[in-house]
Amino acid sequence: MAGCTISLGSGTAFAFAAVRSTNTHRPSSPSLQLGFLNSQLSGLKISSQTSLNLPTRIVASPFQPIVARRVCPFTGKKANRANKVSFSNHKTKKLQFVNLQYKRVWWEAGKRYVKLRLSTKALKTIEKNGLDAVAKKAGIDLRKK
Repeated sequence: MAGCTISLGSGTAFAFAAVRSTNTHRPSSPSLQLGFLNSQLSGLKISSQTSLNLPTRIVASPFQPIVARRVCPFTGKKANRANKVSFSNHKTKKLQFVNLQYKRVWWEAGKRYVKLRLSTKALKTIEKNGLDAVAKKAGIDLRKK
């Protein structure tokens, strides 16, 4: 890869990288693909450099939506992989999701309601054992919510 710098004369410079192409029609001289410079940047001073120290940003994904996971924080229940079986016994993969509900639960130690997203199984467990005991066993800090 080769780098080029374009200076506009007023102290402003633009730097970019050009890719060397190995053209099969001209094997003896690899050329820089800078054909757009003739029409758009005519009259500008172009100097070639061997290396550029341009900062590069590494982006994991251009779009990462923020989605609540379909996992119960108290019981750890998550989606189950299953087969949907048709009348002809044709099997197709499907997901059986957890029955998650948004629920306001009274927290006795904090003397307030806590809004939680939990499974119905966890709700039954909270009614039986108490919110503090279930949260402590799951390692959940209720003060944050």
